[in-house]
Amino acid sequence: MFKKTMLFVVALVLSFSLFLPSAFATPPVTPSKATSQSQLNGLTVKSEGAMTGYSRDKFPHWISQGGGCDTRQGVLKRDADSYSGNCPVTSGSWYSYYDGVTFTDPSDLDIDHIVPLAEAWRSGASSWTTAQREAFANDLSGSQLIAVSASSNRSKGDQDPSTWQPPRAGAKCGYAKWWISTKSKWNLSLQSSEKTALQGMLNSCVY
Repeated sequence: MFKKTMLFVVALVLSFSLFLPSAFATPPVTPSKATSQSQLNGLTVKSEGAMTGYSRDKFPHWISQGGGCDTRQGVLKRDADSYSGNCPVTSGSWYSYYDGVTFTDPSDLDIDHIVPLAEAWRSGASSWTTAQREAFANDLSGSQLIAVSASSNRSKGDQDPSTWQPPRAGAKCGYAKWWISTKSKWNLSLQSSEKTALQGMLNSCVY
């Protein structure tokens, strides 16, 4: 009986896998729910700072990553199911995590800063050096960069999770974890409404 049950479970999982993309475009670091909760609890809650003096140029981004690749091309290669060309990537297959759409043309994709540059500025980056802001804007080692549809990235703009969340329901848990992880890594603050929204998203996580 147990063997038959296990065979049924395996068959069910395989049947679901036929309807899922073979690869998800996601950052390399996704903490556990417990780790994210601990990080969220440790963040400083305060009112956001002003946008005075802000410019995207103060966050030099898409810098060289070696081998003729810049940060954008590095993320496109990392997040692709498959791709052709090598800096520039000319075609491939990407599953946009935010809205569940698959793309084959890299020009249809944006590289999203999970925590937008303007949001970082309001949350503490205004006091950083240019070198610190450059490192933040090109952080390939953490949870800060992801290849997504241009439309979803542009609808997000510089909003935090209290006013914008991924339209695909299944993306909210991961998005919350990445947002929290990035703010924790870079010692950025968050406002009360942002924390409330993140807690709600985190509560939806299974693990």
